[in-house]
Amino acid sequence: MKNSTRFNVMNERNLTMLVDFYELTMGNGYINSEVSDKIAYFDMFFRRVPDGGGYCIMAGVEQLIEYLGSLKFTDEDISYLRSKEIFSEEFLNYLKNFKFSCDVWAIPEGNPVFPNEPLVTVRGPIIQAQFIETMILLTINHQTLIATKANRICRAAGNRPVMEFGSRRAQGYDGAIYGARAAVIGGCSSTACTIAEEMFGIPSAGTMAHSWVQLFPNEYDSFKAWAECYPDNCTLLVDTYNVIKSGIPNAIKAFDEVVIPKGYRPKAIRIDSGDITYLTKRCREMLDEAGYQDVKIIISNSLDEHIIMDVLNQGAKVDGFGVGERLITAKSEPVFGGVYKLCAIEEPSGIIPKIKISENEEKITNPGFKKIYRIFDKDSHMAIADLITLNHETIDVTKPLEIFDPIHTWKKKKIKNYYVKDLMVKIFENGKPIYESPSVMEIKSLAEKESAKLWPEVLRFENPHSYYLDLSSDLWNLKQSLLHKYSDIYEE
Repeated sequence: MKNSTRFNVMNERNLTMLVDFYELTMGNGYINSEVSDKIAYFDMFFRRVPDGGGYCIMAGVEQLIEYLGSLKFTDEDISYLRSKEIFSEEFLNYLKNFKFSCDVWAIPEGNPVFPNEPLVTVRGPIIQAQFIETMILLTINHQTLIATKANRICRAAGNRPVMEFGSRRAQGYDGAIYGARAAVIGGCSSTACTIAEEMFGIPSAGTMAHSWVQLFPNEYDSFKAWAECYPDNCTLLVDTYNVIKSGIPNAIKAFDEVVIPKGYRPKAIRIDSGDITYLTKRCREMLDEAGYQDVKIIISNSLDEHIIMDVLNQGAKVDGFGVGERLITAKSEPVFGGVYKLCAIEEPSGIIPKIKISENEEKITNPGFKKIYRIFDKDSHMAIADLITLNHETIDVTKPLEIFDPIHTWKKKKIKNYYVKDLMVKIFENGKPIYESPSVMEIKSLAEKESAKLWPEVLRFENPHSYYLDLSSDLWNLKQSLLHKYSDIYEE
């Protein structure tokens, strides 16, 4: 069921003008050159997985739909643009009467995605398709980056829950709110960002800060007061003074004298500093000896996937993690390099493919209006490869399918006993939204299910296997013909 909310932050603000200025100057140029109605196709894709990973988790489609569905230029916007004295009245009048009319396709949120395959494709008048570039990139880049980082952290944690604790370190309030959403899509069990629960129906969680403990005359009094307030959900922060000599003994005393007499079991203790491996081992011993084998140990303090794996490999006794700044900012690699490139235009004769050529091979684009098939083994249901084809192509699953590396074409693989899934869905038709986003928790479940269909070699953290991403023969031949067409430019 789609999550319901009493408000929508995206629609409470008019973000239509959140554009790069060149999208406006080009729009004015399109009007003046009388090409503004020419139908163009753009692909949004990325070239490399952050942190040297094997895949990314798609996120941000719901917010993209909200943005595209509420595009409008206000009188204030028009007045501001007129004051620049570089835009024609014809262009300003076009903006005043703006009506979005593009078709848009996207890979649904939660799906694993790979470099160089379109995540979003836009078809429509060039002036409109160009104008929405910044917000497509901004929305998909940010949430896909955070969902991917969260997925890495949650995989490092194994079956232990990871709580997103990063709001106060996020880059602005949108970074906190939509970062929390993306973190849950990536696998986090909950967030400390309360407004994210109100908006998206995702669980929020939190206990106390050190200031609570410091406020009282002594540590025990602070624990006692907390236990009296929350006996059915008592989690105590035990590292304000000394975890072993003070924190755990006082926590056990509060459990014994307040929580148990009220008929409840304490929930957890949290450690936010110190030698995590040593402290958690000693805390586990002390809690077990006191009869609290069921009390969980939660750790926080500048964690990421590498630190989590290290402490677990060292034998730390941890039941859950609170991860903040290194998740919400994707600190190890905080830029998701999505790009938005023209891939085709329409003429009376049909679709004319376009290509961007570069001396850097990774920057050469795949031309044409395309679709993506994900190929699965029929017996194991594991993902074998993604195949990018021209949009009119279909795959006959009754016949063997030969795929090949687009660069090293001699590397070939023949696939039998398989089925395919068309990855992209249409989310806008003639400017009208036609896709209803699932709830965030449904997207989270999809991400778990679809990630589990990737082979362990793709999932590993160090030197993951490069997932097979291939071009159909027709698309590969088209690309080569365009490269050959423009090859004389590079002749010396």
